[in-house]
Amino acid sequence: MSVIKAEQKEQTDQAVRTAQAVQEEQLSTSFTSTLADNIAIIDALLGKSADVQQREFRLCGNPRYPGVCCFVDGLADTLIVEAILKALIVFGEDLHRDPAAIPTAEDLRTTLLVNASAKTTTGMRDGIAAIVSGDTLLLVEGMEEAIIVSSKGWKDRSIEEPSSENNVRGPRDGFTESIRTNTAHVRRRIKDPQLRLDSMVIGTRSQTDINIAYIKDIVKVGLVDEVKRRLSGIKIDAILESGYIEELIEDAPLSPFNTIQSTERPDKVASALLEGRVAIFIDNTPVVLIVPTFFWQFIQAPDDYYNRYWVGSFFRCVRYLALIISLVLPSIYVMLVSFHHEMIPTALALTIASGREVVPFPVLLEALMLEIAFELMREAGLRMPKPIGQAVSIVGSLIIGQAAVQAGLVSPFMVIVVAITEISSFAIPSYSSSLALRIFRFPLLIASGVLGLLGFATVFFALLLHALSIRSFGESYLAPASPFRPADQRDMLLRMPIWMMNERPDFAQDTQRLGEHQMPKPTPKGG
Repeated sequence: MSVIKAEQKEQTDQAVRTAQAVQEEQLSTSFTSTLADNIAIIDALLGKSADVQQREFRLCGNPRYPGVCCFVDGLADTLIVEAILKALIVFGEDLHRDPAAIPTAEDLRTTLLVNASAKTTTGMRDGIAAIVSGDTLLLVEGMEEAIIVSSKGWKDRSIEEPSSENNVRGPRDGFTESIRTNTAHVRRRIKDPQLRLDSMVIGTRSQTDINIAYIKDIVKVGLVDEVKRRLSGIKIDAILESGYIEELIEDAPLSPFNTIQSTERPDKVASALLEGRVAIFIDNTPVVLIVPTFFWQFIQAPDDYYNRYWVGSFFRCVRYLALIISLVLPSIYVMLVSFHHEMIPTALALTIASGREVVPFPVLLEALMLEIAFELMREAGLRMPKPIGQAVSIVGSLIIGQAAVQAGLVSPFMVIVVAITEISSFAIPSYSSSLALRIFRFPLLIASGVLGLLGFATVFFALLLHALSIRSFGESYLAPASPFRPADQRDMLLRMPIWMMNERPDFAQDTQRLGEHQMPKPTPKGG
């Protein structure tokens, strides 16, 4: 039986390879002067799909010059296509005067389509790529070239505020699934001629457009080349979302830490470009990737810079506190209750003991049960429809927590600890970073419940050493703390006033971002 299956698989693979070879041969051909031959190859490559439209016309109504307009319904703007056809039909005074004149693709492009984005091509591969990308392909009898006219016009989602990166003060616009709309958001904010957008295509089947954005005289030396090298090395059939790119170019693919920052906010991308970093735009996704990335950036929020520096610094400290609580609070509680009772004040120890008097489970199992229950409710609330999901996550947590305490399955103090931990995880601005902390919480919790302080310290310092060993596109993941960079400390733990942050990060080419003596001064009396 296995021999038969192997033979069938070999036959199937051979058929696939043969079909791919035939397709590659057809794509490698050039357009001919015979319209029927060109249409036959296009039909063979696209398989006469229902959404591929072929509209016949006669150039200036002359039966000697039939033509075909090929486009994909839904990707091409039908108004643009109709305008092209109208121009083709009414064009050609010279054809009327001289019936023997044979029009060329260049004649049509420079005379008929002078107001459109059009170009000529002789290769079938370019023509097919244009059709499936939303452009219109024009073929005329007697012409050995085809004309590609830009006609992209599919429906886009309207610009909305990013739901995962809310802010109180600041811009409300967010990225959409259109790559050109997204790059325009950034171009509106940075009108610098040094802003560059390099394009490439990734995915043998999806043919996904990728744009690499950077400011030429600010970006870190060699960073753009490294980004292009990693992107050009990707061999995959399709890129459906930015997560595909992120996993294929990151420095630590086995680490839970995020070494690439993702965002839906144009202002964050503009700020990153002005710091000398690179942004990667991927078509069909509202998420833009930023490299290199540092751990501290996941704790920073746009509000830090749009409010006064005292307010921004205070709430950044609050988020750092939330980071610590979210990571270690359940572990410390389990460690103290299980192994180190002497470290708990007597009154508090008696309160904890009275609450655990009827609980039949060890404190480690009790903590794991509650953590898993909260994770289940959070995931259920996220996957359900919004009006129902919010009610399930909030009401479910209250009801299950109260019922578990009354049933004696968990102690009231454990419910408080886990609830504070979960609330603290929501205070971290980066959702992807909070996911990593949720993962780290479980090995810390298990180690603390099994080995006490020794287990907690071992796992915690293992995570710290792992973070110290990670790099993001040549930069240390914990920079500027490690290695210590004094000039970059003005925007790490605290946010200094803007008039003090006069330099970009050390890796940028042009590090000066602010003029001298920018500290505001009051007007003298009588001035």
